[in-house]
Amino acid sequence: MKTAFYVVLGLVALGLVVVQVLAAKRERDAAAAFPPTGQIIDVDGVSVHVEQMGEGPDLVLIHGASGNTRDFTFAFADRVKDRYRVTILDRPGLGWTDQILPQHRSAWTTTHANPTEQARLLKSATDQLGVKRPIVLGHSFGGIVALAWALEFDELAGIVSVAGVANPWPGELDWTYQVNGSAWGGGLMVPVLAAFVPDSYIDNAVSSIFAPQTAPQGYTDHVGPALILRRASMRANARQVNWLRPHVVEMSKSYGNITVPVEVVHGDADTIVPLDVHSAKLPGQIEGANVTVLPGVGHMPQHTHPQDVIEAIDRVAARAGLR
Repeated sequence: MKTAFYVVLGLVALGLVVVQVLAAKRERDAAAAFPPTGQIIDVDGVSVHVEQMGEGPDLVLIHGASGNTRDFTFAFADRVKDRYRVTILDRPGLGWTDQILPQHRSAWTTTHANPTEQARLLKSATDQLGVKRPIVLGHSFGGIVALAWALEFDELAGIVSVAGVANPWPGELDWTYQVNGSAWGGGLMVPVLAAFVPDSYIDNAVSSIFAPQTAPQGYTDHVGPALILRRASMRANARQVNWLRPHVVEMSKSYGNITVPVEVVHGDADTIVPLDVHSAKLPGQIEGANVTVLPGVGHMPQHTHPQDVIEAIDRVAARAGLR
């Protein structure tokens, strides 16, 4: 009996080692295929990946869950860099930006960077780059970070929320967030997924995010979804999303304190961040907030309907006296 027990224990240990080795190899491959495209700056000991281009009033772009700067450099930044100085940042734990605190990096924890902590880090990074009174645009999860920016700081021109998280939602999140966002899931499940998730999973995930539209040709090849399948990034993303709701509840109580122009672009076919739950309520919470509803549009307007997003940016610029 003892012999069988030790054999099983040995096989389990060997399996865990194999999983970690395979996950590490996939991470090296991802890093080689999708290296940083901008510069990495030190912000109080935290490495922040940022890319800057163009001229004009400052425009800061903040990506959503599972994303990185490449989501905006695929095409959108090129559309606005002729009239704005564009600064794009990786959020903490994603892309090539480090987690903010050492405890966030543990495999066996639920601690994470909340929207306010993320806004503070990204604001400090943009300060280093000379960004002044920016328009802050956030997509999806980036939307709640943009709102946190407005609640924390006065030195901004306005907010553009694109399919952004803004208000508490009913029900529970997908089981993958619940499992991977837990302490045990981060330690045990995440390495297995990092080692064995097939490419077809990535393709299906991208399709579901863009639905009912389709992803532009070349999008997946550019954005580097393999970056999110790294163990550290997967843990950071799952924890930030899974434990987000309490932060949104508290933040939403203070939206009346936001005095800068707020423009929102949101599709009514968005099933990832539903319009009626999040953005539709903002005009009643923030004085002067304007919501542009895109009929039949899903979660990625910056790619499927970029002109509508650009017009929202321009409206904030005009309302803030930048144009």
